[in-house]
Amino acid sequence: MTSTTLDAPTAQPLLDWYDRHHRDLPWRVSPPMAARGVRADPYRVWLSEVMLQQTTVQAVKPYFANFLARWPTVLDLAAAPSEDVMAAWAGLGYYARARNLKKCAEAVARDHGGTFPDTEDGLKSLPGIGDYTAAAVAAIAFNRRAAVMDGNVERVISRLYAIATPLPAGKPLMKQKVALLTPADRPGDFAQAMMDLGATICTPKRPACPLCPFRGSCEALRLHDPKQFPVKAAKKEKPIRRGAAFIAVTAEGDILLRRRVASGLLGGMTEVPTTAWTARADGETSTDAAPFPAQWEACGTVSHVFTHFELRLSIYRTAIPSRVQMDDGWWEPVTNLEAQALPTIMKKAIATAIPLAFTTLKR
Repeated sequence: MTSTTLDAPTAQPLLDWYDRHHRDLPWRVSPPMAARGVRADPYRVWLSEVMLQQTTVQAVKPYFANFLARWPTVLDLAAAPSEDVMAAWAGLGYYARARNLKKCAEAVARDHGGTFPDTEDGLKSLPGIGDYTAAAVAAIAFNRRAAVMDGNVERVISRLYAIATPLPAGKPLMKQKVALLTPADRPGDFAQAMMDLGATICTPKRPACPLCPFRGSCEALRLHDPKQFPVKAAKKEKPIRRGAAFIAVTAEGDILLRRRVASGLLGGMTEVPTTAWTARADGETSTDAAPFPAQWEACGTVSHVFTHFELRLSIYRTAIPSRVQMDDGWWEPVTNLEAQALPTIMKKAIATAIPLAFTTLKR
């Protein structure tokens, strides 16, 4: 762009682009269908938005399809056993989302007759729904003029206005700009168009600026360096926490599992016995902390990066003739592992201890 004079940003060029280039997603009502009066299902919108937090569209699609097949409505999800919901969520990560998903479904069923509130404030009164999800559901499902801002929208809006304040301090100004740009009509389509633009055109490393509907209004493009936006504060190095995991398998093919406490990190999920590591402290890393005396063999280390720290687990395994009586935990046939609510770190631990038997768990 050679001219220093920019057009004032408006929503219409983006909506025109969205009408032609929108992504077809299983939870979305396309612009032609919306023009005929078809409304998005609030349950599908809410479910997809919760799943999409910190996760990619491609990763979410099979989980979304599985949840809908098992629990077609919010009332079905509310009535489902928590263990089944956690097991169906396993692999998506950030497991507090799954716990809050269940609590929210129960609240909608119990307090709202199975119907989602249609305002931001009403949605924010539900468990696990914050500012972003409330705005997204209000705009997309109920056509409310709400300022929706996820990571893709942050990138688009920061470039459009060349907002130099580093994240997260720059978020209030970005949200103010989104609110001003959001049209009174088609606010849901506008929100989804901004997401699509960030995902397909205004990408982090190689933005396709010549194809962008905002190219005549983009301050970052005028400055010849869109990739410098959004500006991010320097990341703090994540601490490393250590612990141990113990994989015990019987001659009959049973593996020792247990359930984590309902609250906290990986709350309510299934695990192999591990030591008492937390986000703030290491756990024991030797066989002194094994769940029962046996010939425990060291077989490597696995690591997993959580939001605030990296966990490194020393893996030990043992083969025993038959089950040992346990007060904490149960013995599960290894053939049934896929049905268990095993988080990724536990799948890694099992696959490291017994690689041939658990190749399908390497995700």
